[in-house]
Amino acid sequence: MRQRGAPVVTYDYQKAFASAVSAVRAEGRYRVFADIERQRGRFPRAIYHGGDKPKEITVWCSNDYLGMGQHECVIAAIKNAADRVGAGAGGTRNIAGTTHYHVLLERELAGLHKKEAALLFTSGYVANEATLATLSKILPDSVILSDELNHASMIEGIRGGRGAKLVWRHNDVAHLESLLKEIPPGRPKVIAFESVYSMDGDISPIGAICDLAEKYGAFTYLDEVHAVGLYGAEGGGVAQRDGVETRIDLIEGTLGKAFGVMGGYIAASAAVIDAVRSYASGFIFTTALSPVLVAGALRSVKILRTSNNLRERHQERAATLKARLAAEGLPVMPSVSHIVPVRVGDPVQCKAVSDYLLDRRSIYVQPINYPTVPKGTERLRLTPTPLHTDNDMDELVDALNEAWDALRIGRGAAPAVLAKAEAALP
Repeated sequence: MRQRGAPVVTYDYQKAFASAVSAVRAEGRYRVFADIERQRGRFPRAIYHGGDKPKEITVWCSNDYLGMGQHECVIAAIKNAADRVGAGAGGTRNIAGTTHYHVLLERELAGLHKKEAALLFTSGYVANEATLATLSKILPDSVILSDELNHASMIEGIRGGRGAKLVWRHNDVAHLESLLKEIPPGRPKVIAFESVYSMDGDISPIGAICDLAEKYGAFTYLDEVHAVGLYGAEGGGVAQRDGVETRIDLIEGTLGKAFGVMGGYIAASAAVIDAVRSYASGFIFTTALSPVLVAGALRSVKILRTSNNLRERHQERAATLKARLAAEGLPVMPSVSHIVPVRVGDPVQCKAVSDYLLDRRSIYVQPINYPTVPKGTERLRLTPTPLHTDNDMDELVDALNEAWDALRIGRGAAPAVLAKAEAALP
């Protein structure tokens, strides 16, 4: 028992937090947020507020892949909704937070993916985490088979479900089948994977995975976050492009990337959606998305379901940039999608390149370091959009060459990468 008047010995909490941050700094992966101000109607231009005075920059790393966050019709829908209903939803979906905009958007998303129903979440991360955890809890004694490169949100959701988990080698369907063979036929199995893996830009063999799911009686969970709006006749994603969307049990997507607004969702059978709606804490106890944002997302989805122009231009821009980087001998990594990763391989150098581009050439590309990518694979992740011009590419390529030379970073895009990039050009 502590004597009265004796000094209280307490843990040094602030030192612990400071030490944790110091460890990150020592590894060269401390994250600095770029203070930028988007300019309506001028994307990919923005104002950077991090230097001595504000300056205009060109953004090359935005997930607003098609510039829909700047689309006049989307902005008009948001303004109109604000005028009609105000700013917030006013509550959770269960308690006064389900506006007519939410209902309309869920119907639109279900139609986009050829599913019976859809359910909105506040983000793609929350959609994955809440849904995967809930599936484990609803399906007794289930096993989730997770691709080893699945997003952190999927990993956390699987952990949160506290069920059995097996990890299969990335996109390796032979390894996946070997694991499925060892699970008793009557035991519930969920295969969780992504369509486009956003750090490397590769695409999963969705059809082959569906074949295995049907052969072994597994439930398929597909994250299309980096594909919705960008692939398929209506922007339904890679599964739609490949003609296999009806073979996927549950599709998860986002409204914050190609659709240019905010939020996440799942689309599946009415029974699946009703079960997740009824059991997922991450849905039940969260204030609903603002109807203003929902109205903007609804308009964006409708536009991209009926027009392929932006998608076609987007693919051309990505293919052109890959070919130009490879031709310069810059270490562009193989990618069959719209993602253009340029390998640096060291966290300190990666940050140095990013700083050089921003400070000297007014080009913003965020460094991608561990734990987002494995150590030793640090990179710049370029995301060309339909709104990046040839002149923008000229400036970027020139700036990258200058940075690589000034910082003495190794070069060498593989010949196969160059050939593939050139073959992808229209």
